[in-house]
Amino acid sequence: MNDEPSLAEAPRLDAPETRYVNRELSWLSFNRRVLAEAENEAYPLLERLRFLSISASNLDEFTMIRIAGLEGQASRGIETTGIDGRDPRQQLTAIRAEVLALVARQQSVLDDLRHLLAIENLWIATTEDLDKVQLAWLQTYFENDILPIITPQAIDPSHPFPFVANMGTGVIFRLKRGKRKADLVEMVLIPSGAPRFVRVPGDKAIYISIEQLIVRFASLLFPGFKILGDGLFRVLRDSDIEVEEEAEDLVRFFRTAIQRRRRGRAVLLELDDECDEAAEALLREQLEVDAAMIVKTPGMLGLADLAAICAEPRPDLKFEPFSPRYPERILAHDGDCFSAIREKDLVIHHPYESFEVVVDYLRQAASDPAVVSIKQTLYRAGDQSPVIAALIEAAENGKAVTAVVELKARFDEERNIHWANELERAGVQVIYGFTEWKTHAKVSLVVRREEEGYRTYCHFGTGNYHPVNARIYTDFSYFTADAALGRDAAKLFNFVTGYIEPSELEKLSLSPLDLREKLFALIDREIANAQAGKPAAVWTKLNSITHKGLIDKLYEASAAGVEIDMVVRGICSLRAGVPGLSENIRVKSIIGRFLEHGRLWCFANGKPMPGKQTEVFITSADAMSRNLDHRVEVLVPVTNRTVHDQLLDQVMLANILDTERSWRLRPDGEYERMRVGPGGFNCHEYFMANPSLSGRGSALSEHEVPRLTLKGKHA
Repeated sequence: MNDEPSLAEAPRLDAPETRYVNRELSWLSFNRRVLAEAENEAYPLLERLRFLSISASNLDEFTMIRIAGLEGQASRGIETTGIDGRDPRQQLTAIRAEVLALVARQQSVLDDLRHLLAIENLWIATTEDLDKVQLAWLQTYFENDILPIITPQAIDPSHPFPFVANMGTGVIFRLKRGKRKADLVEMVLIPSGAPRFVRVPGDKAIYISIEQLIVRFASLLFPGFKILGDGLFRVLRDSDIEVEEEAEDLVRFFRTAIQRRRRGRAVLLELDDECDEAAEALLREQLEVDAAMIVKTPGMLGLADLAAICAEPRPDLKFEPFSPRYPERILAHDGDCFSAIREKDLVIHHPYESFEVVVDYLRQAASDPAVVSIKQTLYRAGDQSPVIAALIEAAENGKAVTAVVELKARFDEERNIHWANELERAGVQVIYGFTEWKTHAKVSLVVRREEEGYRTYCHFGTGNYHPVNARIYTDFSYFTADAALGRDAAKLFNFVTGYIEPSELEKLSLSPLDLREKLFALIDREIANAQAGKPAAVWTKLNSITHKGLIDKLYEASAAGVEIDMVVRGICSLRAGVPGLSENIRVKSIIGRFLEHGRLWCFANGKPMPGKQTEVFITSADAMSRNLDHRVEVLVPVTNRTVHDQLLDQVMLANILDTERSWRLRPDGEYERMRVGPGGFNCHEYFMANPSLSGRGSALSEHEVPRLTLKGKHA
């Protein structure tokens, strides 16, 4: 009997569900890979706890933005389908099943880590675990430090249901007093400024959550009452902000919108599974949460807060400290950034090389009498920003300083408004960019008066000007004094500040103008080379790929025989290795100590890869519709031979070769770990040991690691 499927049984390669992976389900798959790092027995325990908290934080944001958006579409009757053909309600049904499974797995991981940490004298404890002395200390702490900041609120006809802010947590009690027949319901909201965990004094590190203390010592809060039941709850609300095109003042609009976000529609209600039934019914009714978006758990709520425990000073339970190396090329010029850049372009690979060089570049520009102007994009700058300080100093020193501050950077809107005000006070010309597009490009332009005339220095980055993120995100900083790139960067700023659309760019490609078309043209050239029998290949490193047109173009390239290797950390709506569709496409995801964030495109250009003929680009854009069609992004060609070889022969190759931190995408859309152990290769460890891309580092080819052929197999 023939076991081969009949033609009628074969999957249709033109069907959306066969060609593409749903964006939201792919994101949940990514977060499962993050959670798997919390299960990685090779990691120190507090690092595993940190990965658990990151997984929980990721899921919170996903709920507040993606789930909220789909629920809004479903409630308004919008039937727009995702890339895989599912409408909002179908997506929500699939998402709910995945979210429940993910939450259950998170709780299981926490149980395991609690046990392992206790062996190391670090307890994430319950009040039942403590002795009388410890409980007595906690009671005193509760009376002195917690009682003054919490407020019990009765809920009855004369006391309306209180507002619970986004990410708000509270305890709801059902009480009885004296001979009163009716039960009384009281709510205690936990102030956002209160510490989530209290450390009990002693040699052992014992942490107790604040909600446990409220339940344990409720009799001190409600003297004379009998406590009949209680329950812990947590609320997540719709947190997306849609910019109104008619908004006349973006700053005023966002100040109002931030307040509205705190009061957005409730999209998820988390409950502990022992929550009092009457209390649960009240919460369901008052918060108007659909029953489908209620999650009950037997464990702890709000696992993202576990990050606070990771600060415990236990170096034996953490990764060995790593200090980024300062670029040797800059040191060779006695710290003079402009002298080093003028001599030759250079690339910095964060976090292996220090972000301080970016800060020093701006500080030097601020104090250098020869510098006449600075133009800078700011998407996320952090709380204590040395970049902002340098721009303020420059303005105070009489430089012409322009800052493009993106108010629409999600969850950084309030901080960016603050920085914009600080910059304006110092005399910086602050621009907020386009109403309908986010300015996501990372560009800094410095004009300096020199003997030969004015010279423009540029920094192009793949990451934000954020010093904290730069210690944990892998990104590229490309410094150049290339005159054509300088002219193009100036046109980019004119486009953002004055709507002057550049009619002709010499080297840069910009979205939403021509970046997408440039990528399509480069892939088309590889297709033509493959059809002509020439070597044809694409290597790329991205955070996400969801753009249908670009995915289809890569499928077309695969069918033509172009070999495609993709390192996609997060969302991947492309299906890899599907016979007849994408058999020449390989996709992997790297998850590890550092968050992969740098973006690279490499094209064979008719020669075997890697090679001198290969065209290399860095970019601020992921392969998503929002980046290619609705944001200001930049694609930068790297033509300097040294930088070209460093990015291709070191960074891109190491990412392709990695097995220790890599997950391979299977044709069915699921991921599997690659080889770990003897014979494996860890790109994070490699770059920590060989961090320098600044001209004095060793190339990957000089180390004993597997070489890669054009077809992506180890030789």
